[in-house]
Amino acid sequence: MGSLRFQFPQLGFHQNPSFSVSVNKPTSLIISCGLRDGSRKQMWKSRVLSTEAIQVIHAMKLAKSDSKLEEVFHGKVCRLLKADLLDTLTEFQRQKELHLALKVFHFVRKELWYTPDLSLYCDMILLLGKKKQITMAEELFCELKKEGLEPDTRAFTEMIGAYLQVGMTEKAMETYATMKASGCAPDKLTITILLRSLEKAGEEELAATVRKECAQFVEYPEKFLEELNQKHMLQRKRVVDPV
Repeated sequence: MGSLRFQFPQLGFHQNPSFSVSVNKPTSLIISCGLRDGSRKQMWKSRVLSTEAIQVIHAMKLAKSDSKLEEVFHGKVCRLLKADLLDTLTEFQRQKELHLALKVFHFVRKELWYTPDLSLYCDMILLLGKKKQITMAEELFCELKKEGLEPDTRAFTEMIGAYLQVGMTEKAMETYATMKASGCAPDKLTITILLRSLEKAGEEELAATVRKECAQFVEYPEKFLEELNQKHMLQRKRVVDPV
């Protein structure tokens, strides 16, 4: 933690007043997506949770009934600043508190300052996929379109990952096809999630198709596929022969 020190010229005072302002250095927020193992690359630096946000998070987790939760929303959540409210949502998503994250997500969308935000939808679809709540994930995917948003590469990838979490390979491939038809190019993450899941499910023909198409979307596809295969072999080795 650093500090900023301000000096003021004398204005008729006997002493030269000064004061210090504490400055918190931001911490890093690591995001993971779909069927990824481990951490994803750092995408942005998050603010440190404010005291108000921490208090709201604790109060919501302690609320044991819907009526108690409503009291927290009316008494505390509604008073949060925009940044603190979004930080609260991110923290519940990080903790995989689906019920509370959904409550805050819907509350955010009713705020006067809210404008349709694709990243908010993607984060919720990611969590719903992890929790295997496919119907709700599909509903959110449809709702983002109703708000005038168009799915991007990440939105499609999160939906593909959600389907693969529950073994819905056909729906995942349909979404993959829709993704390409809409003009969204699959990225390395999309290809990785598909190949890992298809190979695990024994869908060798589909996996071969994805590998073949890889050259259209990824730079140096041979190197990428080789590295992906090496990582897969290393993971299998760790499972068979844990340290």
